[in-house]
Amino acid sequence: MKKLSLFKKLLVGALVFGVMAIGGCGSSKTSGDEMTTLEKAKEQGYVTVGFANEKPYAYKNADGELTGEAVEIARIILKELGISEMRGELTEFGSLIPGLQAKRFDMITAGMYITPERAKEVSFANPEYSIGEAIAVVKGNPLGLYSYEDIANSPTARVAIPAGVIEYDYLIAAGVPKDRILTVPDIPAAISAIQSGRADVYCGTSPTVNAALKTANDPNLEWVEDFKQPMIDGESVRGYGATAFRHEDVDFREAFNVELEKLKESGELLRILESFGFTEQDLPGDITAEELSK
Repeated sequence: MKKLSLFKKLLVGALVFGVMAIGGCGSSKTSGDEMTTLEKAKEQGYVTVGFANEKPYAYKNADGELTGEAVEIARIILKELGISEMRGELTEFGSLIPGLQAKRFDMITAGMYITPERAKEVSFANPEYSIGEAIAVVKGNPLGLYSYEDIANSPTARVAIPAGVIEYDYLIAAGVPKDRILTVPDIPAAISAIQSGRADVYCGTSPTVNAALKTANDPNLEWVEDFKQPMIDGESVRGYGATAFRHEDVDFREAFNVELEKLKESGELLRILESFGFTEQDLPGDITAEELSK
């Protein structure tokens, strides 16, 4: 009897374990931990995006609403993917990639340039725009700065830029000493550095510098009209901005690319870009993120 009882107990235990295992397998398909970022976003109806409050790419307007070139492109694409809401997570530009990796947000919509170095850390969608550089200085351009080489050759010129931006690499490549590059948290801080005399020039993409000067509305600052585009390894620098994802979110990135291509073909991409001060010359063409990441 004892042997039979023991057999029954083992049999019942095995059956219970089997049921639990089957139940566990079934539930893992609907568990948030097992779903991809895209699947989870579709189910919950929203996605969290990282941005750095940089006009015209991604910023909060006077009503506190998240907008900008990168935001509005992503908003249209996400709706096509069945995700109706975007929730913004504001951070400093230099914290965007670490924040994405730490899963503080699901994607970066900040107009971030695609570079081989960044592509090691994140996975970029195909580019949304392509633009050149610009600089802002004190009115009258007292130091005569018209290129990054001029900044490097000046014995006193000091540059203010937000931490983590591509302009740092451009400046170093042009020969600007590190001790004359002031890194600050954001664009308003860079403009403030010029206004207070702690820096002589602010460098950024042409739409960013234009937007920064409009926001500052300071008659003592000006855009340098005859600025010469930086040259690195004999080629003129031209940046390509895109939305960024975690490397494991391949399905999300590819689905995003499919919808982005539709926006290009329909002319909707140009319409969005133009509404934020871009022109037809700023369209990215047919170059891909893969090509730009090499």
